[in-house]
Amino acid sequence: MTLSRDIADYPEGIVLPIDKPWRWSSADLVRKIKRAACRHFGKKNLKVGHAGTLDPLATGILMVCIGAATKRAEELQASPKQYIAGVCFGATTPSYDLEKDIDRSSPSDGVSRESIEAALPSFTGRQQQVAPLFSAKSVDGVRAYETARRLLREACSRGESFAHEDILKSSEIEIYGLRLLTFEENFSGAPEPVEPGEGNGRIRVADIRGARLKHADILVDCSKGTYIRALARDLGEALGSGAFLSSLRRTRNGGFDISEALSVDDALALFRADSAE
Repeated sequence: MTLSRDIADYPEGIVLPIDKPWRWSSADLVRKIKRAACRHFGKKNLKVGHAGTLDPLATGILMVCIGAATKRAEELQASPKQYIAGVCFGATTPSYDLEKDIDRSSPSDGVSRESIEAALPSFTGRQQQVAPLFSAKSVDGVRAYETARRLLREACSRGESFAHEDILKSSEIEIYGLRLLTFEENFSGAPEPVEPGEGNGRIRVADIRGARLKHADILVDCSKGTYIRALARDLGEALGSGAFLSSLRRTRNGGFDISEALSVDDALALFRADSAE
């Protein structure tokens, strides 16, 4: 199946649920689709955007909007979301995921399948959440991750560990449900395989093999604006331990399930073969 070559045939635009690959930024995926769409429709300035950013080390549904559908981005972004979050206990990283190396280790004696299951209900419902400093939230017109990177560089230059600055205000979110899927006492921390040339070479991944961490996979149903890295951080604190995300996969967004998401290759195949690269 391919799309018509006339964008006018799609007066409401086109929405593609695409399974964003690991180590791709959301912008990487949009650029890939935009190049193919512009060539296919013969338009130089075709509007292409996405609804709901995914971090580079997250995978799963990213809603890519083409043409008039870009006007629906806010509507799509407002829909409930579902994630499978891999959470490591016993350490933290400045970004609360694997984009940064472990900076602190902490006891994890109080972390078990039973203690996690007992703690999860307290994180459901409407609540105030403070986003990780390494996030896309804007603070005085500056992205929080830009401030975080500056603070991290300054701390390193002084030979100090990075300390989270309390510069972000809390936002109201809602977590509809949490369910523990798996738990293991000794997580191997093996990184996902990366083929040569795969992903964005600027996106590094911390190697945590040998860190001897506890690990849980947790199913999260939540509202827009929920930071799963912040949930991991707060869950670790509630259990008397540090915690960070080792993986994140968005399995539902914009009314689509991950089973309905297109691979990048399948999405490009909707356009003319000579427009994909």
